[in-house]
Amino acid sequence: MAQHLDIPPYFYGELIRTTARVVTWNVWGLYGPWQERETAITTTLLEARPDLLVLAESWSKGDDSQSARLAGPLGLPYHAFSGVPAQEDEAALSGVAVLSRWPVADAASLSFGALRVQYVRVDGPRGPLQVYGVVMDAWWLDESQARQDAVRGLIAHLHAAQDERTPLVVCGDFNADPDSDEMRLMTGRAAAPVPGLSFYDAWDVAAPGIAGSTWSNANPWAAQLLWPDRRIDYVFTAAPRRGGAGHPRAAAPARHHPGGRHLSVGPLRAPG
Repeated sequence: MAQHLDIPPYFYGELIRTTARVVTWNVWGLYGPWQERETAITTTLLEARPDLLVLAESWSKGDDSQSARLAGPLGLPYHAFSGVPAQEDEAALSGVAVLSRWPVADAASLSFGALRVQYVRVDGPRGPLQVYGVVMDAWWLDESQARQDAVRGLIAHLHAAQDERTPLVVCGDFNADPDSDEMRLMTGRAAAPVPGLSFYDAWDVAAPGIAGSTWSNANPWAAQLLWPDRRIDYVFTAAPRRGGAGHPRAAAPARHHPGGRHLSVGPLRAPG
């Protein structure tokens, strides 16, 4: 029987063996005892050993920033940040930081309705990676429509801006459950806003059957809102790519420390 080389599984070619480790964490800015939390954040991330790190609700204040504080200890010297005035400190900015082990060749601050985005193009040792760190400002349960509108805008941009030869990673805090309409738009379970682009949810692919809650009532700061445990933070990677680039290989929660919610995902197939 003849093989058709332009359809799965043949168009992937030889699968990439190298990987990159991606971590995303909502670090909750300057709320609460943030100095104590920073120590726990650093300890947790040293254990997670990320190559790429997205921090939602990261902060910057004058000449000081969370990115600069973490870059040295974590061995992630390249970083980009964008933010808006922080509610908890009028002199600070709150937003999204992306830290990288490898040089950042390009960066841009973007927004799609309620969704704020920090984009970077990273020059890994074996090729580029496109990374979009996100934080969703529509976070109440009844704001699904605002989140859907934002995700549609994001996907339309990603479709136009993507390099189909390059791994495309979208991660951060979407404030939405995996079975929500907005997240179903990302994974192709709902009608795609534009044809030809869908994403793997790393948790679904690499850790099926594990809840992986990133909003957890084990955190007393989260428990005050009286919400159930939920997974609202994600690592998405575009599919398909030649060599299986971006395909999740493993997913796991980082070891929990008080005062934060987080998700560690890695490694992904990547020419990094």
